[in-house]
Amino acid sequence: MATESPRRPSRCTGGVVVRPQAATEQSYMESVVNFLQDVVPQAYSGTPPEEKEKIVWVRFENADLNDTSRNMEFHEIHSTGNEPPLLLMIGYSDGMQVWSIPISGEAQELFSVRHGPVRAARILPAPQISAQKCDNFAEKRPLLGVCKSIGSSGTSPPYCCVDLYSLRTGEMVKSIQFKTPIYDLHCNKRILVVVLQEKIAAFDSCTFTKKFFVTSCYPCPGPNMNPIALGSRWLAYAENKLIRCHQSRGGACGDNIQSYTATVISAAKTIKTGLTMVGKVVTQLTGTLPSGATEEEILAHSNLRRSPLVPGIVTIIDTETVAEGQVLVSEDSDSDGIVAHFPAHEKPICCMAFNPSGMLLVTTDTLGHDFHVFQILTHPWSSSQSAVHHLYTLHRGETEAKVQDISFSHDCRWVVVSTLRGTSHVFPINPYGGQPCVRTHMSPRVVNRMSRFQKSAGLEEIEQELTSKQGGRCSPVPGLSSSPSGSPLHGKLNSQDTYNNFTNNNPGNPRLLPLPSLTVVLPLAQIKQPMTLGTITKRTGKSKPAPQISPSKSVGGEFCVAAVFGASRSWFANNSGLKREKDQSKQFVVESLYIISCYGSLVEHVLEPRPLSTAPKISDDTPLEMVTCPRASWTLVRTPQWNELQPPFNANHPLLLAADAVQYYQYLLAGLVPPGSPGPITRHESYDSLASDHSGQEDEEWLSQVEIVTHTGPHRRLWMGPQFQFKTIHPSGQTTVISSSSSVLQSHGPSDTPQPLLDFDTDDLDLNSLRIQPVRSEPVSMPGSPRPAADRRGVSTVIDATSEWPLAQTT
Repeated sequence: MATESPRRPSRCTGGVVVRPQAATEQSYMESVVNFLQDVVPQAYSGTPPEEKEKIVWVRFENADLNDTSRNMEFHEIHSTGNEPPLLLMIGYSDGMQVWSIPISGEAQELFSVRHGPVRAARILPAPQISAQKCDNFAEKRPLLGVCKSIGSSGTSPPYCCVDLYSLRTGEMVKSIQFKTPIYDLHCNKRILVVVLQEKIAAFDSCTFTKKFFVTSCYPCPGPNMNPIALGSRWLAYAENKLIRCHQSRGGACGDNIQSYTATVISAAKTIKTGLTMVGKVVTQLTGTLPSGATEEEILAHSNLRRSPLVPGIVTIIDTETVAEGQVLVSEDSDSDGIVAHFPAHEKPICCMAFNPSGMLLVTTDTLGHDFHVFQILTHPWSSSQSAVHHLYTLHRGETEAKVQDISFSHDCRWVVVSTLRGTSHVFPINPYGGQPCVRTHMSPRVVNRMSRFQKSAGLEEIEQELTSKQGGRCSPVPGLSSSPSGSPLHGKLNSQDTYNNFTNNNPGNPRLLPLPSLTVVLPLAQIKQPMTLGTITKRTGKSKPAPQISPSKSVGGEFCVAAVFGASRSWFANNSGLKREKDQSKQFVVESLYIISCYGSLVEHVLEPRPLSTAPKISDDTPLEMVTCPRASWTLVRTPQWNELQPPFNANHPLLLAADAVQYYQYLLAGLVPPGSPGPITRHESYDSLASDHSGQEDEEWLSQVEIVTHTGPHRRLWMGPQFQFKTIHPSGQTTVISSSSSVLQSHGPSDTPQPLLDFDTDDLDLNSLRIQPVRSEPVSMPGSPRPAADRRGVSTVIDATSEWPLAQTT
């Protein structure tokens, strides 16, 4: 492996293919020693190191290429199993690059251009179509949305337009102009979202016409100037005010607990602020103002104090039901399209992200001490009836750090949060809340919230009773708020007396009180970026410095980092002469973590959770610890000698093949004729259909006739309780069934004619005359029992209960 180059040209795309290299864990001292060994000889010999282009931003992308829900057949043909490839985008000071890392482990270059600085770029997925909604750009897809310093018109200000290019033909198909700079792009199968400063504009993914826009966003100092989170259907953004009539139940629970380190840091900051203000006053009195215009800073600070804007508020809207035009959350507006509206932090929000299902939302503030995990439970009526459960507070540390990336695992049991310091923090969580432990995170599958023992022992009822007595929230951490109203973030809950009565009678509704308890979780692993030669390597040959791409990432000491979970691809780096086994990627409980840094090095880290080593006894509730180690690495940074890889691409390009597969699936799902098909294909023409003559309306409503099982039955049935007794009644000419709590007698004669009901007291009845022989109870017939039906045909089973249970009879 040492003599063989890890790079080779690709036969499919014409780009570069990079093989993985084995990576070993290296301490910071070893990285510094290797750094000096590489730099010092070069300084004496005068030969500069290999030139590498400067990376400005990195991002893992979701597109048609790695969408397993809509092109499963494509992955079965072109890869091993259903594991999608990783799609990576790298933004340089001059152009951008797109990589694909399939399950085989060989990174493949898909796209590479040099056309000036790029602030944001997205590969747009194929939109959802129907008989009433067609894709106007179907023949041009896949499309690439780019925000460059110089737009297509050439006359617009820098970063003020979004150009959509066709990767199939190479032409520009659409250009969207704005008057203010663009800071980010987001997209899904429904809309394309353009993020401006304090504004959001959404465009339809089929026609790219404006659908709705938001102008009430709260500004953030960075790195995301206007942080948003876009799921498969919901859009979350930072609102600048809290509207009580739209406020949802729940929200952030106060986590005002501070350690000794946090207290010392806070005191030091207070002293520093006081000394700074004293220095400013002295300079103003002496009349010597330093350069930098401190008067503007004081004026901005005073305006900020008088500003009515409220930081830390989150609003979630439904992109399908929201009205067209401006989305305004005010006391006079209705709640159409508003899913939730709640306080999330006391400080301005810095970053947000939905989990793959869209039910969990992670938010961070500008301080970066704690990250909040919320569960969104919507109500079809209004956002004020929705509930927002604060499940977790992920505590990073006491020092300040700005978050730039959040990523969930596919089973939503792990969250990785990356900061501008280059550190990725790995936290364990549960989709339903609760303390992470051995039972929940040492299994390859997601386990239920409660075990069988907890269900049968009735521990859930005891916990609910204790929680209701303590006022709603029962936090295990001292100092946390015991109820939502105890937090300064919470206002008055919008509930009426009648609704409180309804709440007391329906404790099982998750949207109603009591809310679940808050859990504070510490990171199990902190993965930092080592020092490499990429920290001093710059692209030469230009007299002027590289233009600024993002105003928040130009400060020294900040590293752009992105992370994603995926199946292991390190088998080739460790065993280059062996073939990959089918079950080799399933040997770990947790998926591998892939981290790309500003040095252009993609590293696969293997995560191994274990029971806490200091625990005296290992049980299901034992806390966790984690061991991480790098397993493989790919060097993907571009050099000036690399050729560009621009569209139009060949028909066998992976991006084009994936787009064709997804579009074909969309046509079939909508009941339309795919391009090149001989005739229309409808759902009732499948082999599983019983009849082929269906109306169009029945074909559209076929899903409503499907029976869906949404939950499993209880662990212990009602008739398994001790109050039930089983008796055997032998058949005769007349069978009489009575109960000690019933005064009704039902009688049927041999002629099978219904007899009238007889009312009498049980005291006057001679029980000895009845042919009731409680000799021996037959085994209870369970579903799937092998006992034949002929054996049960002549026996009647009576379940006799006490007075509080009704009579039940099965034959």
